[in-house]
Amino acid sequence: MTDGLPMAFPSQDLPPRVRIHEVGPRDGLQNEKTVVPTEVKAEFIHRLADAGLTTVEATSFVHPKWVPQLADAEQLFPELRDIKGVALPVLVPNERGLDRAVSLGARRIAVFGSATETFAQRNLNRTVDESLAMFEPVVARAKDHKVHVRGYLSMCFGDPWEGKVPVHQVVRVAKQLMDLGCDELSLGDTIGVATPGHVRTLLAELNEAGVPTSAIGVHFHDTYGQALANTFAALEHGVTTVDASAGGLGGCPYAKSATGNLATEDLVWMLNGLGIETGVDLGRLTATSVWMAGQLGRPSPSRTVRALSVQ
Repeated sequence: MTDGLPMAFPSQDLPPRVRIHEVGPRDGLQNEKTVVPTEVKAEFIHRLADAGLTTVEATSFVHPKWVPQLADAEQLFPELRDIKGVALPVLVPNERGLDRAVSLGARRIAVFGSATETFAQRNLNRTVDESLAMFEPVVARAKDHKVHVRGYLSMCFGDPWEGKVPVHQVVRVAKQLMDLGCDELSLGDTIGVATPGHVRTLLAELNEAGVPTSAIGVHFHDTYGQALANTFAALEHGVTTVDASAGGLGGCPYAKSATGNLATEDLVWMLNGLGIETGVDLGRLTATSVWMAGQLGRPSPSRTVRALSVQ
């Protein structure tokens, strides 16, 4: 670790604290071709919690046919019961997935929608409106159980099949998703084509439509090297929830042009330099990503992990 670096220069124009929504164990691993053993996933999540992350998305209760890597959700989730003070949200696609998750004690779930028709068909085999109709009873029943609900919205900034995605189209679907009763909205730049001006415009339009900044998280991929710049634009707007993946793991199995998520270490390095609190120990986090890279048999794509692990 480089002692005393980065130097911190706080700004009154930025949030004093950011909650990192760690997606490595779910979004990061779901596209791995080699099945990661359950015990390795469990240790990964324990290590992330020990590094100070307070929200770690653990797994997905989808049908094994669609995401074989996460077919062990029933075996994995009970292995996490000893983790205290850390939210462990899980992805559920439908009511069956909700039942499976709640039966194991899940208190936070997420549904995964699309701002575009083509991705909705490829990912959910439904139109956008049909997918929202499928989520409606899931969200309603989750709220009956007093379970926190996150709504993921993918393809918010561009689509590999449809190209440009009009801002008003994203706002319409986002508002419908929130109107179902979601507590939180995560805006997904699934193929990494967003730029800071686009981010600012979408956030402003969402506010105009009645979606408060406090309910919004951002989920950037680094395909064109814009993830940190886009995150900074979101911070300037007041966003305080940022999705990231330890070591930069992940992509999207249904969008072949999607590369890795924003690396949690790269995000923490920037936030540390801005004097923004995260509660994350960067040394422990880096060690965790180096360990996980060893499990996967390849180096981490995170620049911060590579820089710190050779010192």
